[in-house]
Amino acid sequence: MTTTTKYIFVTGGVTSSLGKGIIAASLAKLLQAQGYRTTIQKLDPYINVDPGTLNPYEHGECYVTEDGAETDLDLGHYERFLNVNTSQANNVTTGRIYQSVIEKERRGEFLGKTVQVIPHITDEIKERIQILGKSGDYDIVITEIGGTVGDIESLPYIEAVRQLKWDLGENNGIVIHLTLIPFLSAAGELKTKPTQHSVKTLMESGVQADVLVCRTEHELPNDLRTKLALFCNVREEAVIQSIDASTIYDVPNLMLEQGLDKVVLKRLALESAKPDLTQWNQFLQRHKNPKSEITIGLIGKYVELQDSYKSILEAFIHAGAENEVKVNVEAIHSEHLNAHSVKEKLSHLNGVLVAPGFGERGIEGKIAAVRYVREHNIPFFGICLGMQMAVIEYSRNVLGLEDANSTEMDPETTHPVINLMEEQKHVEDKGGTMRLGAWTCELKAGSIASAVYNQELITERHRHRFEFNSAYREQLETAGMTPTGFNPDTGLVEVVEIPSHPWFVGVQYHPEYKSTVAKPHPLFVAFVNAALQHKNNN
Repeated sequence: MTTTTKYIFVTGGVTSSLGKGIIAASLAKLLQAQGYRTTIQKLDPYINVDPGTLNPYEHGECYVTEDGAETDLDLGHYERFLNVNTSQANNVTTGRIYQSVIEKERRGEFLGKTVQVIPHITDEIKERIQILGKSGDYDIVITEIGGTVGDIESLPYIEAVRQLKWDLGENNGIVIHLTLIPFLSAAGELKTKPTQHSVKTLMESGVQADVLVCRTEHELPNDLRTKLALFCNVREEAVIQSIDASTIYDVPNLMLEQGLDKVVLKRLALESAKPDLTQWNQFLQRHKNPKSEITIGLIGKYVELQDSYKSILEAFIHAGAENEVKVNVEAIHSEHLNAHSVKEKLSHLNGVLVAPGFGERGIEGKIAAVRYVREHNIPFFGICLGMQMAVIEYSRNVLGLEDANSTEMDPETTHPVINLMEEQKHVEDKGGTMRLGAWTCELKAGSIASAVYNQELITERHRHRFEFNSAYREQLETAGMTPTGFNPDTGLVEVVEIPSHPWFVGVQYHPEYKSTVAKPHPLFVAFVNAALQHKNNN
């Protein structure tokens, strides 16, 4: 087969959480900075069709793309590094693969054949890998394979890579294997044996690694690189050190120093040039040399696992750099908040963000937090459920509607200020059925939001079933909470503000999904600036 698109496969060995996504995104950044149109996709071995129904404790946050795909959080890294939108095609799960094959079998597309892992499942995987390449939009497609080599669930993906490498032909597909070089403190040395075993396991599946990326806490000496090259059957120049970094945004520069991009392009028979990382390094310079610092409270239900709010935390890094401010994010569990503890937990903060989430656990803590920051003029930012909590709090404590609530928490409330969306009322399946992806929002002239965006029509990504109940709009507006963003087609309220407050904004959508290194999200930039003003004024 002939192809103009080149493919890079990133596999992992020894242990999970080594950072395949960051390595893939960093390499993509280096290739993009040399003029190559590059994208990344993630193949996830779990049987869920997508992560949309997974608890954040299981898999971290669920990231949402412009076209409404609920995807793995690694796609967030891809977008933040490349400033290019991903799509449904950028995340594939075993569940989706099997679902597609079984549907084809039911339609009779296999002409009576016995349906098997090879060739039917592997053919489906190969087809999904090449969708982006065949679009004509990319010169290079990087495919990250989730899990570790040797996992039962990863085997069909590794086999598909073996077949596809053969199909693509010389110089059109390479494999990067990310592995761990542990340091044994008792022996005082780095050990290569886990990596050797990992590469051997990969070779038993018929796949030879072309490049080794070695995660390590210590510098790799030359003799160790020589040993790895010899035992793992790769060139010495292709043994790349990936040492622990102070921030993930250092990794592209570290990979550049190691020559990862040159090795890869040489293996793909493509020309290499010096990457233009000017804008990237300007961001890093601001990020590492802040002129002041602030503390923001992040109030959520899943704060024990940082990955649950990954996009929000990264958006604060982008917005902090833009303001030349170090943003210290203090995670506060909403279940630990109530009317008695709220002053102790929040009074020292320069701003408070109430995070998205689902279900009634921790809701009263979020409402208590909103009341405290509203009454004490602390900058407030509410996202999705956070915006809904602001509406409930205001309805209870300003309008006097004591049992005001969302029908998600209390279906019997007499004041459903947050209600199930009309089109959701007959939906029974949970997976992939929410209001998802990019929707248009019209901003009210003179509002904080319109000043922040500096435009009146925006698009933002959504992930919700419940909405602001427009029956209460007039009451709330009269009492001082102003809806300032609306979907032009449905009238759905997307933004609420309190004009009498220094900075109080709630949004139904998820702005954190669109914040990148190159384009920090304007709402986060404005919120960080408001928190800085609050600190300076107090």
